[in-house]
Amino acid sequence: MAVIAQAQNVVAEAGLRGRIMVAIQRMQENRARRAVYRQTLRELNALTTRDLNDLGISRSMITRLAREAAYGESA
Repeated sequence: MAVIAQAQNVVAEAGLRGRIMVAIQRMQENRARRAVYRQTLRELNALTTRDLNDLGISRSMITRLAREAAYGESA
């Protein structure tokens, strides 16, 4: 009986460790995506209206484009 309980504890611990590692990885990915979002916003907002017009972008599109760049979402 004790051997079975020990084995179950090992499996549960490995499962918990795996879930923690997955959670950490997701947090790192989300942090990197937020960094891409902020950088894209910063760079596009730094452009003049004329530069944006040359690229075919209006100021109202900037947040959507940054979201697409970071998260792959399309409106």
